[in-house]
Amino acid sequence: MPEKDFLFLHLGDLPYFRALIRGVEATYYQDLDLPAPVYDVGCGDGHFASLTFARKIDVGLDPWHGPIHQAKKYGAYRGLVEADGAMSPFPDDHFASAFSNSVLEHIPHIEAVLAETARVLQPGAPFYFSVPNPRYLSELAISRLFGSRYTEWFRRISRVEHADWPEVWAGRLEQAGFELVRHWNYFSPSAMRVLEWGHYFGVPSVAARLLTGKWIISPERWNLWLTERFVRKYASPEPVENGTFTFYIARKKINE
Repeated sequence: MPEKDFLFLHLGDLPYFRALIRGVEATYYQDLDLPAPVYDVGCGDGHFASLTFARKIDVGLDPWHGPIHQAKKYGAYRGLVEADGAMSPFPDDHFASAFSNSVLEHIPHIEAVLAETARVLQPGAPFYFSVPNPRYLSELAISRLFGSRYTEWFRRISRVEHADWPEVWAGRLEQAGFELVRHWNYFSPSAMRVLEWGHYFGVPSVAARLLTGKWIISPERWNLWLTERFVRKYASPEPVENGTFTFYIARKKINE
């Protein structure tokens, strides 16, 4: 078990539904080998890396101007680059490892980004990433009432371009120059429905963000204890066969 309580750390900064999934994912990186220099593909605002890693990540890359500048305040990276993942400004074989946490599902030109990530990684370098699988959409609670229109709407508001099975990702990885080493499903259907409802119960957090610049006004335990008590039972990092997300361990191929 990790020494940090990643769920509570994320609850102090994020709406509970985002904290729930990020707290689970953060635990996985505690036992993974990330030799330097490390490349974060789609670092966003840097919040996840700041809570997950005890050391600075060498480079965080993201195409969005706002988040990449917000990432500076967290101090989780030695360097930040505003660029598209399909046009990385680094030379061949530059990085010794890479990760991309809940990012690749949002990228329409995913094949180009994977190929470019492989290019800048050293032969044999590990690449870790997490993405939703088809159960992310098939297990939605409200879809049972409103059908496919709601499912498509939820997909669009969560900006998910790819919710695919491991066989699809294995093919993409192979084409880009990776080999798939291992994968596992996590985040049960019941946890997914808690995340789904959180999009609506989290409206007060949106108001707080607009008024104060913070999702959570008071991150103290007395203020969060009820929320923590509710979501804690869904925050297991244990793999589950019918999980709605999948974590992948890939490795850049070594040319013989």
